[in-house]
Amino acid sequence: MFVATLSAERDRLPTFLRKPRPHADPALATFLLLLGLNLLNYLDRYILNGAQPLIQQEFHATDEQMGALTTALFLFYMFAAPASGWLADCLRRKPLIVTGATLWSLATLGTAFVYTYWGLYARRALVGIGEATFGIYAPAVLSDFYPERERNRILSIFYLAIPVGAALGYLAGGELGSLWGWRAPYLICAIPGLIIVALYALWGREPERGSADSYLHAQAASRPRLDSASSLLRFALDFIEQRLALFKNRAFLTSTLGLAAITFALGGISAWVPTFLHRVEGLSVAHAGLVVGAITIIDGIGGTLVGGWIAHRWQRTNHRALYLVSCWSAILTIPFGVLVFFGPRAAAIPALVLAEFCIFLNTGPLNAAIVNSVPGAIRATAISINLFCIHAFGDTFSPQIIGAISDRSSLSVGLGATLVSLVAAGWILWYGARFAPPLSEARLPEGPVLTSSAEGL
Repeated sequence: MFVATLSAERDRLPTFLRKPRPHADPALATFLLLLGLNLLNYLDRYILNGAQPLIQQEFHATDEQMGALTTALFLFYMFAAPASGWLADCLRRKPLIVTGATLWSLATLGTAFVYTYWGLYARRALVGIGEATFGIYAPAVLSDFYPERERNRILSIFYLAIPVGAALGYLAGGELGSLWGWRAPYLICAIPGLIIVALYALWGREPERGSADSYLHAQAASRPRLDSASSLLRFALDFIEQRLALFKNRAFLTSTLGLAAITFALGGISAWVPTFLHRVEGLSVAHAGLVVGAITIIDGIGGTLVGGWIAHRWQRTNHRALYLVSCWSAILTIPFGVLVFFGPRAAAIPALVLAEFCIFLNTGPLNAAIVNSVPGAIRATAISINLFCIHAFGDTFSPQIIGAISDRSSLSVGLGATLVSLVAAGWILWYGARFAPPLSEARLPEGPVLTSSAEGL
């Protein structure tokens, strides 16, 4: 009663005397919800890798067949990406994010109820389609909340979900799988994804495309009025021209191809390293999942934050810093990777710690380089092409290739062969640094601009 009276008295005061009620920052709220979804995205993906020996034993599968399960996820992910990018540049991104996250969460839940190898293969394919939509839309939305110089910091935090989610996936697959069977982690871990999707549907916001870009990019993001046949034709021609220009954008192409080369090694190794520790180093399934999970979460957070910090400081004097940090990340990983797979057994785990730290240095800088290289109007399309390339030339086939080599030689040889791609990544990113666009601190007035309530909710 007393509270209601105070509220009524407050409403009678003149507007200029009222103390404004605090409002949640829509950019921060959206960022936290997307961060949570990204965490669960990688958690669900890496359950398989943590529980892989248990699944392989039940289905009597070869190493090549187990690698093909990861290939299924990325094959469908890869082909869903271009269509998803086009949709995101033409339609509102929020309902597309909700749809994709719901699809992968339900597919993860459904994995707990499969009893054949091909049923598991089909569920992995559905997870790939759902993840493709989210992986394109979320970075595009966040890039429209924050200006170019802030994106390295924001995306470094956003992509912390990769190592943390992967680590939790390894732990869930290895520990829960060993306790209650490999289906249990799929059943348990799918539920939080559906909850966060519902929260994002209620409270997530969508900024205008290009609203945080420099004026040049923001002008490119603006849409013409389509009130005549000539303006419609002009819009269509501009639409095609902008997307074809991506294939002449050397900053975008080199950052994409460099990330693809890194992804070939990282994707293949991450799919097999718990099995490597179980089979070659003699760890139990649960212990292997625990070790890889602990290393991944510590190195992932540490490497991602350190890489982002180095790039942020270096950018003050060199606008090529995002490419150069990523280049050194790939090069420094190679000697430690060789020691993991071909060195003495006692050195394997310490070398794995150092290798993972080095490879995670590029996480924020390289993703920031990609989104900075294109204007907001075509950013989702650019991200979709990037995702297609990094999976087509990266981790779609590397897990299966490692498995095929393992069946014919050894798992150490299969894993070690992927390190060659890190040499290629280092060269591509070193070359691409010369095309890095200069950074601008300019942004449109009033900060991030939200769409109208009918469109933003």
